[in-house]
Amino acid sequence: MKDDQRDSPFRDAETDIESASHVPDTPQSRAPAYRLAFTDNDFMCRDELRPVRLQLELLKPQMLMDEQGIESTIVMFGGARIPEPAKAENARTETLRDLSAFYDEARKFAALMTERSLQSDGREDVIATGGGPGVMEAGNRGAIDAGGASIGLNIVLPFEQAPNEYVTPELCFNFHYFAIRKMHFLMRAKAITVFPGGFGTLDELFEALTLIQTGRMERVPVLLFGQKFWESIINWDALSDAGTISADDLELFRFVESAEEAVSVIDNWDAHGKRSEIPGR
Repeated sequence: MKDDQRDSPFRDAETDIESASHVPDTPQSRAPAYRLAFTDNDFMCRDELRPVRLQLELLKPQMLMDEQGIESTIVMFGGARIPEPAKAENARTETLRDLSAFYDEARKFAALMTERSLQSDGREDVIATGGGPGVMEAGNRGAIDAGGASIGLNIVLPFEQAPNEYVTPELCFNFHYFAIRKMHFLMRAKAITVFPGGFGTLDELFEALTLIQTGRMERVPVLLFGQKFWESIINWDALSDAGTISADDLELFRFVESAEEAVSVIDNWDAHGKRSEIPGR
């Protein structure tokens, strides 16, 4: 929002940017020192400006999501390499081909949650993904299937990460700092779903579990899609048996297999963060 839109008595910054572009071309006006500080990329990227860049990455998505009326989100984490089933024959491993079924479950889950969100005003339980391919694409695609908006929190990486075509453009963000990106994933989260994935997915899962375990974040449903996958890569009971976590910590999350089951678990998650018995289970 421009300064003059807030009835400020001061000249707004955009006007000065325009004025500064029309000064005479002289050695003085070409000197880096003459550039307005907030338009000087070289200056903004200095190490000393890191605290300012961190603040900007926190503020920009926060302000834009507030302007779009986003009040709460359903977070979807998952692997960038999990293919759509129709394209699974080109997957690099047989396991990835098998895991492609979770692309469809992610897409279906996002559609179900978006349909419910739109029954009110579409501001609650908005789908939020990492904005890239694989499971992230499926989540944003499911929101589109249901006629709703969704968020993409991208990050600059040397490979795999570019906005997928299903993210709502006004809610498509890009980050330099992983820490600030993860804050935005969790700041509005009403539920966290985690599909099979790699290091990034594990990082996001354990960040959320640690915050909940230590009381730094309110308990919300944490749902892991694909019990066979998760139990094959992490020996959860061994952590409890070793005493490095408590037995109660295993109640912080639940395994689910389908979109419908995930919705049911969310609906039956009580105020203490534990799941009630699900009909038919």
